[in-house]
Amino acid sequence: QVQLVESGGGLVQAGESLTLSCTSSTRIYSSYIWGWYRQAPGKEREFVAAIRQGTGRTYYADSVKGRFSVSKDSARNTVYLQLNSLKPEDTAVYYCAGGSTYPPQNNWGQGTQVTVSS
Repeated sequence: QVQLVESGGGLVQAGESLTLSCTSSTRIYSSYIWGWYRQAPGKEREFVAAIRQGTGRTYYADSVKGRFSVSKDSARNTVYLQLNSLKPEDTAVYYCAGGSTYPPQNNWGQGTQVTVSS
């Protein structure tokens, strides 16, 4: 069973940046797909970004395209989400996810809070 642990959330001001990390407890196979989702208060969880372990192909929600960047470090079994030009509407709990199909939803992390003040 893959266990995912996120870190890197926090409180920032609008326009600032954050980097979230997600590390797997086990070695990730090449067909695995990493994903990031977020859930704001009173809203449903939404897809943010994903990256394929084998090819490195990335996917982004329109709302974050050009501001967020997903990357991976295979040697560390870790995926990153770089959040730039943050807006108050980016405030949410961010979840790491993974699985063998897109969008990945088989494994979930515990979530990390990102709060953006105006």
